[in-house]
Amino acid sequence: MISRIDLRGDALPEGPALRDLLPRADFDVSAALEKVRPICEAVHHRGDAALIDFAEKFDGVRLESVRVPAQALEDALERLDPAVRAALEESIRRARLVHRAQRRSSHTTRVVPGGTVTEKWVPVERVGLYAPGGRSVYPSSVIMNVVPAQEAGVESIALASPAQPPAFENDPAGGLPHPTILAACALLGVDEVYAAGGATAVAMFAYGTESCPPANMVTGPGNIWVAAAKRYFTGKIGIDTEAGPTEIAILADDTADPVHVASDLISQAEHDPLAAAVLVTDSVELADAVEKELQPQVEATKHIEDRIRPALAGKQSAIVLVDGVDEGLRVVDAYGAEHLEIQTADAAAVAGRVRNAGAVFVGPWAPVSLGDYAAGSNHVLPTGGCACHSSGLSVQSFLRGIHVVDYTKDALAEVAHHVVTLAEAEDLPAHGAAIRARFGWKVPESK
Repeated sequence: MISRIDLRGDALPEGPALRDLLPRADFDVSAALEKVRPICEAVHHRGDAALIDFAEKFDGVRLESVRVPAQALEDALERLDPAVRAALEESIRRARLVHRAQRRSSHTTRVVPGGTVTEKWVPVERVGLYAPGGRSVYPSSVIMNVVPAQEAGVESIALASPAQPPAFENDPAGGLPHPTILAACALLGVDEVYAAGGATAVAMFAYGTESCPPANMVTGPGNIWVAAAKRYFTGKIGIDTEAGPTEIAILADDTADPVHVASDLISQAEHDPLAAAVLVTDSVELADAVEKELQPQVEATKHIEDRIRPALAGKQSAIVLVDGVDEGLRVVDAYGAEHLEIQTADAAAVAGRVRNAGAVFVGPWAPVSLGDYAAGSNHVLPTGGCACHSSGLSVQSFLRGIHVVDYTKDALAEVAHHVVTLAEAEDLPAHGAAIRARFGWKVPESK
């Protein structure tokens, strides 16, 4: 059901050579880019009409309007299962606690008497948030996008999610995003919601349409078409990341419970047939026990043939054998997992040594499922090894740092000769002249 990679014995290679030995899904955003280009340009030139046509083509529903009526949000919240509402409210509460603490304050540094540099943090004016709605419904992604944007102080927040076809004749939810998505928006106070999915949603936010003003930034997870559209618009709008298939890596030793490890691997595999489930361990006994445990747990769950089996059997998933926890740390740092669980002796100390991961889950009582919903952390995280250079979604994602430089005449005079010297060293005499002009210094004749 899952392959093995044996990295014991020989010294582990460094850098790219080690990364090349590790499992990874095929996810060719460049190839998808050419397919989303005409879709994005159709939205650019035809606006809402293109969005309506693409909803019919891709989602199987003919929309009357792209924007979701306010009454539909209220109705979805009214019909929401009370237990689901309570769970969403608790998830929101915990996310706010964590993300509110991330808000940065402006800071002024006194460089010299009369000379200061202030770094102030300003939220982007408008964001477009995306909540997927394909294989599964993700109200949790609504929370993970909206809460940090709100805590950052973003004034204008819009959300898009694919329209759902009617489940039965005269289904009131037909032609709208999933009702649980709408209910989550209502709980969060987001009333600007659009029935748009995939690349069309990203294009709508990037270009704007008759119904939807353009946004400064787009965030949120999605499939390869969402990732390709984000790449297409990089430079025109801000993006969080080109999210690929979800991943879990588990670093475990012989103290780990194979039942826990197997269940956590399966929990990520159920997202998508391209989802990655990787166990890194120095214990052959644990590896054997996990393999044995996978079969009955898979048989007892849902989404077996269309997601879990192909995900576990795919080239992106494996059990990686190493000589020890130190070597295991090198492997998981090279892998840079979206989600990294540490299930070893003294897990907290081991977790403290991790350099590359979207989020780290410490010990047997902090599974990735907790982070997906109710830890308070954010689950919009870098994938495909991008955790070695990128962070997950946070309040900082929606803030821009602006330096404000304030110098008096005396403070400028003190450093003016250095500025002129450096300008001349770079052969940019007009830079120096801008300083000289303020003090009436003679500008040297050009040579």
